[in-house]
Parts: sequence; structure tokens; C-alpha cells
Amino acid sequence: MAIKFVGIDPENPGGNCPAVFLDEETGDFLFEGTTVTDPVVLARVNERSPLQPHESVVRLPARMREILLEACRERAVV
Repeated sequence: MAIKFVGIDPENPGGNCPAVFLDEETGDFLFEGTTVTDPVVLARVNERSPLQPHESVVRLPARMREILLEACRERAVV
């Protein structure tokens, strides 16, 4: 599996998550971020897309919008 690093939160002083990666073989997106545990948020998510036991919701800050768009553009050429 070839995982390509796309970008990291530019305002994170530790140089770690949240981050965005791209699986170069499948074009799938991989997100590293804060796991959402707020029951109100999870209930709202479950209203539209019930979470399965193996799934989780990850929050990425809005300031990472350009990094997400870059991952989408790269996905288009995989």
C-alpha cells in the first residue's frame, strides 16, 4: 500500500495531526484527526449515516480546506 502525505494542519505547533493522506493505489482518502466523541454530534451524524462498530467520525479544522482540496485534485489523477 502506497500512502502519500498530502498535508498537515498548518497551525499545529507540534507538527502532528490533523493530517490528510492519499492511498495512491486506490485513491482513497485517509484522515488523521481528533476522534469525535460528543454524543450530540454523533447523534446528528447517525441521523443521516448510521455509524457501524468499525467506523468513527474524525474532525478536521476548516483551515485545512485547501489541503483537502489538494487531496481531491490529486485523487482525480490517480
